[in-house]
Amino acid sequence: MSAAETAISGTFKGLKLTNTLTRQKEDFRAIDDGNVRLYVCGPTVYDFAHIGNARPAIVFDVLYRLLRHLYGENHVTYVRNITDVDDKINARALRDYPDLPLNEAIAKVTKKTTDQYHKDIEALCVLEPTFEPRATEHIDGMVEMIGVLIDKGHAYQAGGEVLFDTSSMDGYGGLSKRKLDEQMAGARIAVDEHKKNPGDFVLWKLSSEEEPGWESPWGRGRPGWHIECSVMSEHHLGKVFDIHGGGLDLIFPHHENEIAQSCCAHGTELMANYWMHNGFLQVEGRKMSKSEGNFFTIQELLETESFGDRTWPGEVLRLAMLMTNYREPIDFSKRKLEEAENLLSKWPEPVETDALPAAEVVDALLDDLNTASAIQALHVLAQEASKDPEKLQVYSASAVLLGVSPVKVDLSGIDETSILSSISRRLEALNAKNWAEADQIRDELTSQGILLKDSKDSETGERVTTWEVKR
Repeated sequence: MSAAETAISGTFKGLKLTNTLTRQKEDFRAIDDGNVRLYVCGPTVYDFAHIGNARPAIVFDVLYRLLRHLYGENHVTYVRNITDVDDKINARALRDYPDLPLNEAIAKVTKKTTDQYHKDIEALCVLEPTFEPRATEHIDGMVEMIGVLIDKGHAYQAGGEVLFDTSSMDGYGGLSKRKLDEQMAGARIAVDEHKKNPGDFVLWKLSSEEEPGWESPWGRGRPGWHIECSVMSEHHLGKVFDIHGGGLDLIFPHHENEIAQSCCAHGTELMANYWMHNGFLQVEGRKMSKSEGNFFTIQELLETESFGDRTWPGEVLRLAMLMTNYREPIDFSKRKLEEAENLLSKWPEPVETDALPAAEVVDALLDDLNTASAIQALHVLAQEASKDPEKLQVYSASAVLLGVSPVKVDLSGIDETSILSSISRRLEALNAKNWAEADQIRDELTSQGILLKDSKDSETGERVTTWEVKR
């Protein structure tokens, strides 16, 4: 059966996805309904993941949840890789641990960064994938695939590297819709005279004695970026699988080059039947960059007061992401986070349930992951569930499908007696027109996560102050 034929062999379950390969919204049919296969490019673990990295993790987590709902939890295989071989990692290791041997320093960098990534996305309510392969675990497979590409005339040795010959593949550039003569060199490799074509990209490069490396027929070296995902996806999902996802910035060169390697090595027409890409992220209307001072890691948003002078719960960050269509650019702002937080504060806490999610929520997601419409439907369910306990089950199942839930407030460390005493002292200061002391007490409580609300008693007209925990 050809790759083209496998694209229509599964049952249509109502899911429509925008396929970057065709630039059209298409009916999704799995190659095998018993094993729906999804691959998403994960982080390169040289630094803590930034808020832009959170978007694909959240978007494709929703897709994973939806596929499990449609086909069954045991019939979906989700692979999200860890790139732990990269020159950026080497540079960070030399910077952070100059007194250690490079390989030891690299191990410290990748462990610290990977551990933080797992902690971050858990806070964002992202499920664990079925498999999370690391590039270093698949070096032998990369050497084998590179050998096949050389034998088939798609790769060549030059200048101490093995390069993919882009002119050897008919249709190269089909995903990005770029013509070969317009191609720039693949990411993470400079344009050099030893290339046959400017767009040829590295498959293998030699390592110095100090650099990490593995033995190969072409000398001790390390793989290029693109070959890693081709090998890891084939290992877990096969030569042709259902869906490949990632950020819009990966269409070219990374995903384009993955397709070239995989199709030429395996002799297939396709690598994946459906390609999905989430849009870019801006912060307060500007491109996120360290030079602009608007670069934030997930960890900073969760644990420090670096954005909006406060921390943000993972549930709020997740909902704020899902309020914008995944293919559209998103403006990540304090206003959007406050809007998401306000919405979550009105929802009841979900309960464990075997109920099915509401049709309105499922139908919205079936339409190319229309999470904005799904959230609107969930909000209606939340309002109904707040008034009618019998509807709490369906609401809960729907919330789980989207991976969202109300912000949970931890009251364990709150001393109510102390809070009431501070409020009393503040009222005394206000009555004495000691504004500075009153403001100081309010600020102290705010720093502890306590918000004060002033009002007047309807009968006496006296000031009344209530308090609540800042969500």
